[in-house]
Amino acid sequence: MAWITKNSAETQIERRTEPWLDDELKAMLEKEVLPRFPDKRAASLPTMHAIQDKHGYLPYQAIEEAAAFLEIKAADLLDTATFYEEYWLKPHGKYVIWVCQSLSCEIMGEPSLTDRLKRKLGIDVGETTDDGKFTLMKVECLGSCGTAPCALVNHKLHENITPHNFEQVLDSLE
Repeated sequence: MAWITKNSAETQIERRTEPWLDDELKAMLEKEVLPRFPDKRAASLPTMHAIQDKHGYLPYQAIEEAAAFLEIKAADLLDTATFYEEYWLKPHGKYVIWVCQSLSCEIMGEPSLTDRLKRKLGIDVGETTDDGKFTLMKVECLGSCGTAPCALVNHKLHENITPHNFEQVLDSLE
């Protein structure tokens, strides 16, 4: 497979005057996170988590600020952020639905669950509803094979789900 390239050298980064990595976050990271690691670079993941937890995603400006704080290249931090599914480079829905697609969940009905969710929400996997309420994602495994199929809504695990009972869960959020 050939690499797909794009001209990113001219990409304009949306900027705001106040920092994403503000003094409060820096102080927390310096006090609670950095002492647990051998060097600043090793604290990349928790630093990005802290920013994302506060703001809901990682804007490019925030990645630049975090890289400067950690004394590493912004490109290295961006590589890390794009490697992991848990980091968001654009805003996502208030409720992120992670449907497990492991073999156990697939055998127990994940495809019909995912299809029903796509129809109900009017979006495809990886998309967010127009009102910004729901983002639908698939994840390789949630570690709950004995209660398949399962899904997360934000950080809450739902087990033994059916298209019908999971739709009720979503209705309770609306």
